[in-house]
This record gives sequence, C-alpha cells and structure tokens, in this order.
Amino acid sequence: MDVIEEGRSRVILKENGVLNATACDYPGSYTFDDTWSHEKFKKIFSVQIVKWNEREMEFDLIGIHAAIANAFRRLLLSEVPSMAIEKVFVYNNTSLLQDEVLAHRLGLIPLKADPRLFEYRQPGDEDGTEQDTLEFQLKVKCTWNTNAPKDSTNPDDIYKDHKIYTRHMKWLPIGSQGDIYKAKDVGPVHDDILISKMRPGHELDLKLHVVKGIGKDHAKFSPVATAFYRLLPEIILTRDVEDEQAERLQKCFSPGVIGIEESKHGKKKAKVLDARYDTCSRNVFRYEDLKDAVKMGRIKNHFIFTIESVGALPPDVLFIEAVKVLKLKCRIFLDELNRA
Repeated sequence: MDVIEEGRSRVILKENGVLNATACDYPGSYTFDDTWSHEKFKKIFSVQIVKWNEREMEFDLIGIHAAIANAFRRLLLSEVPSMAIEKVFVYNNTSLLQDEVLAHRLGLIPLKADPRLFEYRQPGDEDGTEQDTLEFQLKVKCTWNTNAPKDSTNPDDIYKDHKIYTRHMKWLPIGSQGDIYKAKDVGPVHDDILISKMRPGHELDLKLHVVKGIGKDHAKFSPVATAFYRLLPEIILTRDVEDEQAERLQKCFSPGVIGIEESKHGKKKAKVLDARYDTCSRNVFRYEDLKDAVKMGRIKNHFIFTIESVGALPPDVLFIEAVKVLKLKCRIFLDELNRA
C-alpha cells in the first residue's frame, strides 16, 4: 500500500499519537481525480451482518463516510420513535415514593407496543384517542399475609403485594383496541421490572397514558439501549516473531487476536488470527524488542456498528426505520433547494 492510499484509507496508531485521523476523502484533497461517483459507491458499499438476535445486532458498514455512520447512530438514539408512558394520573399514592419520582420510573419502562401502528398525539389533547394512546392502570394495595408462619421475618412471607412489578400494570383498551391488539403485544417488555416496594397500608392507584415520541424530546422515547460504532482494527506483523517474543506479543492484545503456530523449524511463531475485536490498547509499544514487529491501524471506511434494542422492535427493524428517517430528511432538503 502506497503512502497516499494509506493516508486516505487508514488511521495509523503510533506509540505516542495517531496519524491520518483527519478526513481527507473529499474531492480535491489529492492531485488526481477523486470526485464522488454513484457507480463507484455501489461497488464498494456493503452491509454484512455479523451477529443478530431479537435484542442486539452487530453488523459492518463498509464503504461509507463517517458522517453517514454517525447520522445513523444519532437517528437511532433521538429520532426513531417509540412508545412510552407520558401522563401519570395519580388518584392515590401512599407509598414512600414521591409522585414525581414514581412517574419518572414509570416513564422509563420499555414497552412492546409498535410505534408504527400509532399516530403522534396532538398538542393540547389530554384524553387521547385509540389511534394515538394506550391506557394502563396500576392499582395495588399492600396487606398483611394472615397465613404467614409466625416466626418468619421474610417480607415475602408476611406481606402481600409488597413489591410492585410491571406485571401489575393492567391494559385498558380504548375503543376498538381490544379487537386489534393483545395485552401481551402492547405491555411492558419484561414483567419483572420492579417499580416500588410497599408495606401494609401503602397503596397505589394510578392511570397511565402511553404515547408516541422521539428521544430528542425525552430519553424515555429512545428505542435503543445504545447504538454505537467503531472502526475495524487492522494489525500487520512486519517481521517474524517467535518463541518467547511470540507469547509476549500474544498477551499484548485481546484474546483471539494473536495466535501461535508451529513453524517449519519447530519454533513457535506468532500470527494474526482476527483483529476485529482488538481494543487497540497499544500495549505492544511497552516492549522495545517488539515495537518494530507490529503495524497497527484502523480502516477509515469500515464501521463495526452495534445496536441494542430495548425490546419494542428488533434491531434490524430499528436500523431500517433510521434509514427511512434519513431519506425523509434528504427529500425535504431537496424540496427546499428546488423551491429556492
């Protein structure tokens, strides 16, 4: 790889600094023609799914600019909508939790309701409709357990309903919602989220309104626990590293990054197995005899993207929704340019 190409496509990790960290992949930064081409972009761009389940997905975005990857991250965090408890009507709260603290805890409970099936509630609308609101009731009273063993001191034995979980939330369908949805499809993601602890005489009587919103307005509407990306690490051995040096080199990196194999002469020889999950700690630079053996960098246009959903929508659907939001923003921008 020549110096120009390395400057364009790699971030180089040195002992006391980082080289090529600034962006230089814009037209005109080099003497040769480097204008953006849609055909060229289609050839180099790809999405590769590495790991997926209903809550988490790790995939590679290859061939895009850092600004685009960051746009997806920010959209997932703040502009892809979800459903959350917005209004808490307190009819009775004799627990130790203040109304405001209780309402805040309730608002952060992740719900299964699909935001794509609901509209945004109109400003000033306090009651809501079946198209934009879900209603829940939380009505629990803690009492003594008359059948508890006399010598027991365990709260689970001597009290009834002293721990309030999300399973105590009861869905109250509005209009024809009962014919369209099922309670298991709109309720809390987990039934065992602890809301409050109570003692005999404490009581909660609440009505909860769930609406559609975005994380830019409040973090409770963010559909992801987190969404982040990092550049793909690249590790190149510049010379043979054998025996004790090979074992020491292996310990400088994360497990599974450097392997050791038997060479033809019966010696132990280090080799790069998989640089993907290396943390780029640069521990190797602590050893004078190993500094020159490794070249470390990161590939500028290869992003390892991770999405962790809170549970309402799977992570792959969330990413598609983020793409839709970005497309809409681009369409609005182009319409504004055409009208200018």
